[in-house]
Amino acid sequence: MKNFYIVYNPDKDEDNRITSELTAYIESQNGACKAMDCYSFSACDKQHVTDELESFDCILVLGGDGTLLNVASSASHVEIPLFGINLGTVGFLTEGEITNWQTIIDRLLADDYSMQDRMMIRGTVRTGDGKECRKRALNDIVISRAGFSRLIGLDVYVNGSFLNAYEGDGIIISTPTGSTGYNLSAGGPIVDPMARLMIITPVCPHSLTSKSIVLPSDAKVSIEIAKKRKTQDTEAIVSFDGGNDFELAAGDVLDICVSQRTTQLVKASDVNFYEILRNKLGGK
Repeated sequence: MKNFYIVYNPDKDEDNRITSELTAYIESQNGACKAMDCYSFSACDKQHVTDELESFDCILVLGGDGTLLNVASSASHVEIPLFGINLGTVGFLTEGEITNWQTIIDRLLADDYSMQDRMMIRGTVRTGDGKECRKRALNDIVISRAGFSRLIGLDVYVNGSFLNAYEGDGIIISTPTGSTGYNLSAGGPIVDPMARLMIITPVCPHSLTSKSIVLPSDAKVSIEIAKKRKTQDTEAIVSFDGGNDFELAAGDVLDICVSQRTTQLVKASDVNFYEILRNKLGGK
């Protein structure tokens, strides 16, 4: 790799110091790069993103997991790998750290790396008036309560068969990559990120028996928003990787399946997932 597109989080890189150092180092090693802040990058339309990335080998993401997810979403239609350098806190997706970025760049420039294809899921929102909206997610798709709503009702179907009627704060449909995110915080299982499956985890369910459910990668999940109160039109909000929120009303349906597209993450260190997991979760 010689050509790098850098997307940085200006909230985490004060005065663009790290971005400037990274850019200068790449150019000193006969590489080429261009930088853009993550907010401007996410505001670009698909064609602009395609044009911007056309001559680059890799996107270097400077920030935390949230920044990388945002970039992955904006560039999901372009076949280009991503590598994250963690400027945030936990950072399961961002393999590089601020303390070792020079070593990482040296390995990338020397083509000393491997690729991981991470599974994505696709959600299609179908509203009562016949409108459809489709988005992909690398981490998760989450339905949560809207505004002052106390509980939302969700009727969940798998492959056309009724699974359960959930009441609570919402529900998470997670990929293996997203299993260490919101899914983990909600009590869901941790899954090896190279697995191919989906996890359904209820959020604060109004039940003592509601648990996470692991589904195979060929499963088709449908979630219908149930009516809870006569005086409230909007019952819930659906978000894809923590953004792209859409309001849902009673009767609206969210269909979820595994996407044919994947996200390519560059692996340029000798640390495996289980070492990262042990270090991030405070193991010995």
